[in-house]
Amino acid sequence: MVKRTVSPGLGSLGSGAVTAVALAVQTGLAAVVGVIIARDFGRTAETDGFFAAYGVFIVVVLAATAIRLAVLPPLARARDDGRLGSEVAGYSTTLAVIAVPLLLLAVFGAQPLSNLLTGNGPIDARRVAADTLPWMILAAVLQLYSGLAASALAALDDYVVASASYAIGSIAGLVYIFARVHVDGIAAVPYGMALNGAIAVAVPTVALALRARREAMPLRSLAPSGLTFVARVREIARSLALPFAIQGVYLICLPLASRVGVGATTSFGYAYLLTSAIVAVTASSLGLVTSVPLTRAGLDPAGAARHIVASSWIAVMLIGAAAGVFGIAGGRIVRVLLGSSYGASVGSELGRLVMVMSIWAVVTAGVSVAFPLVFVTSAGRRLPRLAVAVLAVHVPLAFAGRAIWGLEGLALALAATTTIILLGLLATLHAAAVTMRGLGVAAGTTSMLAAVAFVPAWLLLPPVGAAVVGVLAYLALVAVVRPPGLRAAWRYLTTLS
Repeated sequence: MVKRTVSPGLGSLGSGAVTAVALAVQTGLAAVVGVIIARDFGRTAETDGFFAAYGVFIVVVLAATAIRLAVLPPLARARDDGRLGSEVAGYSTTLAVIAVPLLLLAVFGAQPLSNLLTGNGPIDARRVAADTLPWMILAAVLQLYSGLAASALAALDDYVVASASYAIGSIAGLVYIFARVHVDGIAAVPYGMALNGAIAVAVPTVALALRARREAMPLRSLAPSGLTFVARVREIARSLALPFAIQGVYLICLPLASRVGVGATTSFGYAYLLTSAIVAVTASSLGLVTSVPLTRAGLDPAGAARHIVASSWIAVMLIGAAAGVFGIAGGRIVRVLLGSSYGASVGSELGRLVMVMSIWAVVTAGVSVAFPLVFVTSAGRRLPRLAVAVLAVHVPLAFAGRAIWGLEGLALALAATTTIILLGLLATLHAAAVTMRGLGVAAGTTSMLAAVAFVPAWLLLPPVGAAVVGVLAYLALVAVVRPPGLRAAWRYLTTLS
């Protein structure tokens, strides 16, 4: 179907595996940082302030991912036309329109922003948010440019260098945090994040420069060409509208979570990060590496539906396992990992929250795969209107969810709003009915297998033993039953190249 391979000798699944491993390393090291924060600083107003500022970082990083997805198709076409250097230069210039105002706002508006993000909460929360916000925005801006460099390499069918840069940057950042956390306090975390971003930009940029030198690329080929500056700004704005709305619904939840009590924002942040990590290393990585081959091959509504369902199956199966484990033994796991501040009811609350958040994660897996296809098919003009509608709907849902069910209600509000986003994307691709049916089968099959595996273990064994036995039983059931949808997804992904 696709004329060229994604990466020589790798194919889509191999390139996806390389990207997934890098994301897994990055996510795993980020989890270690989360454990450091929990054990060294507990669950306090200080950590609430950190996670409030971290929410802004996530917004910009999500924007970086969205830009990376949006520019992959035009960069792939530019590479085939011999215009890759000028296209990358054009987008680099355009990104400055986003980066410079963000940095200025973070430096000069940190205090009022911190008041807003913490819901004008305790002074310690506002202080930490204001102190860490500028460094987090710097780290996020660096991620913007690292995403562009990674997309340029992807257009050259190279996913290894960018994946290595993310992994190396994460390791360096973690080493810095370990070395400085007892000296600088929680401020060491955003410093390490900035170091991570600098390496993530430097490594792929050097790789691109070396390749240009090896191919004797003339300097004049780096002059921006093709789209005008205004057209590029418009294109990037369209690509950012929905990701900003997606992260905006999370940010809307943060000040509402703070009203549940001190530490509630921290718990909500941990649950969100854990579930989103599963999506990142599965569906998101496949969405990234399949954009280029699908751009070259072309895509119709039936192909879009098949691609989304197949790419989501693995993520949904992993989410089912995570939900079962945390539903049974979440409190014990949280206490062991995060320390005494998360003991007793707090650990159990976080475990329940992860289980509820898994509903949001299943829907997000579909969104992560569907979103890149909007740019593959050049159908992104409706995204800004969808973004505005989503934010308008989410506000009353979030208020109602928190008022009725607290943090779990906020998680359900996230899931409901994200479902609206998925339906909007699928309508744009003219693939709603078939895709939702396929995703429903994946979610239903996973739920049944998880129930058969975990419920008997939960009834008969203590929590930790039940979780271990449940996981083993779940894996055995998957191996024996071999769901037809999962088999079809595997066949599709192994042949996509």
